Amino acid sequence: MRALITGGNRGIGKSIVAKFVENSIEVIVPTRKELDLSSDKSIEEFSSKFKTPIDILINNAGINEISILEDLSDSRISDVLNINLVAPIKLIRNLLPLLKKSKSAKIVNISSIWSIVSKEGRSIYSVSKSGLNALTRSLAIELGDIPVLINSVAPGYINTELTLKNNSAEQLEIINELIPLKRLAEPQEIAELVFFLSSPQNTYMTGQVIVIDGGYTCR
Repeated sequence: MRALITGGNRGIGKSIVAKFVENSIEVIVPTRKELDLSSDKSIEEFSSKFKTPIDILINNAGINEISILEDLSDSRISDVLNINLVAPIKLIRNLLPLLKKSKSAKIVNISSIWSIVSKEGRSIYSVSKSGLNALTRSLAIELGDIPVLINSVAPGYINTELTLKNNSAEQLEIINELIPLKRLAEPQEIAELVFFLSSPQNTYMTGQVIVIDGGYTCR
């Protein structure tokens, strides 16, 4: 089996890569130089390199712009929408002929709890991830008879370098108190779910948005 994983060099993506390698799946992890998700030309050139089947596509790369709407510049709005939503659409479209050649193709889009709930400063990020969920549902219908199974995974707060960088110790304590399980998720826990959705064990789940947040969105 062969998997293409965007954003696989850190955080959740790095753990997904490790899980796949551990299970003897060939992994393609493009660098920014190889695949610039903000560039139509780069996406087109990268996609055209592949001639043999791709079994799994994980759209994990993304950016999180935290800003109230009136402070959002046009360029930042475009950046978030292009990388988080438009790029996955184009990657799926361009790689679909290769996914169709697979006997059991799977697509997993990494969404976010901010597509389910939101808070101040998350408007454009929430829009991008909500759009990703809508794409998942629509393509589950379009691709079902091939079949290509497609799902979204919506993580909550994750114990990554970026989370620790963006939140003080006091803020992390507050966040932990808001999570019923009283802790952040480990990246490996997200990778386990992504692996299941991508594996031969998943034979019937498609078009779903699976929240994995320790119960945060239940409040």
